[in-house]
Amino acid sequence: MEQSGPTLFQTLINQRGWQDYQVFKTRYEQAAKQLAELEGPRSISTATIEKRQFFRYAHGEVRTPQTVARRVLEFMFPGIPAARLLGPASSGPGPSPLRPAADGGQAGDPSEYGLEDVVMAAANESAQFAAKAESSNVGPHTLEQLEADIRRIVVSYPNRPVGPLFREVRTLRDHAFALLEGRQPPQYTCDLYVGAGVLCGVLANASFDLGRYDAAETQARTAFLFGELAGHNGLRSWVRGLQALISYWDGRPSDAVRLAEAGSVFTPESGTAQIRLESIKARAYGQLNRGSDALAALSAADRLRERLAEGDELPGGMMAFPVEKQLFYASSTHLWLAGTQHLSDAEARADEAVEMFQAAPPGQERLGEMSLARMDLAMARLGRGDIEGAATQIHPVLGVNARRRTESVDRRIGHFSRQLALHPGAGSPSAIGLRESIIAHQERSPAQLPPGGSQ
Repeated sequence: MEQSGPTLFQTLINQRGWQDYQVFKTRYEQAAKQLAELEGPRSISTATIEKRQFFRYAHGEVRTPQTVARRVLEFMFPGIPAARLLGPASSGPGPSPLRPAADGGQAGDPSEYGLEDVVMAAANESAQFAAKAESSNVGPHTLEQLEADIRRIVVSYPNRPVGPLFREVRTLRDHAFALLEGRQPPQYTCDLYVGAGVLCGVLANASFDLGRYDAAETQARTAFLFGELAGHNGLRSWVRGLQALISYWDGRPSDAVRLAEAGSVFTPESGTAQIRLESIKARAYGQLNRGSDALAALSAADRLRERLAEGDELPGGMMAFPVEKQLFYASSTHLWLAGTQHLSDAEARADEAVEMFQAAPPGQERLGEMSLARMDLAMARLGRGDIEGAATQIHPVLGVNARRRTESVDRRIGHFSRQLALHPGAGSPSAIGLRESIIAHQERSPAQLPPGGSQ
């Protein structure tokens, strides 16, 4: 039965300008979403209020709302029980709300003037604003899950096909972007910038493996921007290394040196990013035939390795630069410099790298990188006339690359084939058989998009 006089609910919504049903409905649904995020369960986030129910609340026809409605109402009007909210605006005899008492009580006494609800409403409004300012679309669990997904991707990247991985990373990146567009405390925003930057870096590396250097450079620039916004030296130095690597493979060694040196400005607290930058510089200097600079960069990488603390990658996997990878970068540098001694050094470094890559536990193989180390070893052996020794490295590469193609491995195979055709022993049965295997491999269409592998 309808009660006489307005309810406290009606008084408060009039004061707040929520008396229109659509306005209140919007406020109600917003409150339900915030309540679900802060206290749960998630099902509350879809709660709404029908027009008839809204007017029943205003007219005092309901005194005991259902559980979900009660929780949402008490969240919207903190400190006021739902039963009180849906009861009379003025409990018991006394002056009506918002109207001075007839006995002319003191202006400083809100209870004398019937303003207790107004004062409480003002306090509730402040509390509601504080709750909104404190609310976040990102919490520790959200960040923990995002970081776990990123770590899984970067750890598994070196031996996964790029096609499905690229789509997975793109979806996760879009999720990180959506979180950044929401409301979160500043410390969470910084973490999200790092996560989004890493994901753009993974997409840059994947685009590079697909031979799309233009797309790779765009993704890398975005990744670097996120590193800047987060002030994260580890991410900035790693991305500069990736940009230098793209330039190196694109035949722009001077740009590779410049970008590697630019990355050296950002010294991370830990990790191998600086070792990687010096190793990339060494290969680029080798491509430029600047022998002394190349050897100086290799020595700098060795010194950094000696000072490296244990267990400090960002965040590991494809973003790590292990010893075996440093060794095959050194072998590539010596191959560029040519000459008998450099050829011998290249073979020794590549042979050691291959052994270390082969010792990786199952599921943690760095297949693309091991293939490139094998290609260095094959080139060194070809240089000293050991065609059969080269073949023992080429055949495993062809087998891996048939299942998991990468642009860089394809290019190295093509270069080896051209060098083999020019070799004095090109007419030998072993050389002819090896070239036929390479030609068959090159003519075979890949069944899937090529795999990942940070080269």
